[in-house]
Amino acid sequence: MIRIELSLRLANSPGALAGVCRLLSNERINVQAMGLEAGGQLRLVVDNHVHAAAVLRDHHHQVTERNVIVTAVPNAPGALAPALKLVSDAGVNIEYAYGGGSEGSPTASIVLGVDDAERASAAAGV
Repeated sequence: MIRIELSLRLANSPGALAGVCRLLSNERINVQAMGLEAGGQLRLVVDNHVHAAAVLRDHHHQVTERNVIVTAVPNAPGALAPALKLVSDAGVNIEYAYGGGSEGSPTASIVLGVDDAERASAAAGV
């Protein structure tokens, strides 16, 4: 399914990620997926992106929003490959991906940052 991802840059300092998570928690915003790169680029999929973006901006974070694909796949070897092939066959470039599943969980959630979320979603059937 197509979801809105929030992206912001964190300072490279102890507690920066904890501070963002605390802000969202205090507002009862649930983080459903998160990816943090070594350069401080934080990507979030949350249950209420409008409220989350407003809260983060109120605390002086520069937040960008973009459409991403969020898909659930069986938590088993090779389960993601068929969906990725459908996206590739549709000519959609995957720019980045993050996600995971808990050990023993039947499904894993994967976030795909793509150059055309609508086309990728249609191609992969998500």
